[in-house]
Amino acid sequence: EVQLVESGGGLVQAGGSLRLSCAVTGYGFNNVIIGWFRQAPGKEREGLSYISPHNGETDYQDSVKGRFTISSDAAKTTVYLQMDNLKPEDTAVYLCALRRTAYSGYFLFYSEHYDYWGQGTQVTVSS
Repeated sequence: EVQLVESGGGLVQAGGSLRLSCAVTGYGFNNVIIGWFRQAPGKEREGLSYISPHNGETDYQDSVKGRFTISSDAAKTTVYLQMDNLKPEDTAVYLCALRRTAYSGYFLFYSEHYDYWGQGTQVTVSS
């Protein structure tokens, strides 16, 4: 059974930092894409970043570029999202997802291209 478990969310003041983790079990890191998304109440799910763990390729949505950093630890089959300079508008549930085949392209910011999802972790940024 494939499972993705997010952790590391919480309450932080504007300008602060958090590091989210996405632990993957039941699936290896060869030739996959791991993406980070977020969903705020009343808004559509937004793709933030993705990584191809086997070659380190990454990409970021403009809204988080320069503030968020994605990385992976293949030995732990875990992907991280370091979030710095957080803003109140970053408040959302953050979810990670796995795509079973690795590609590159803007379509990887859309949720329908992923096969497995975690349950999410809440991030709240106070002003």
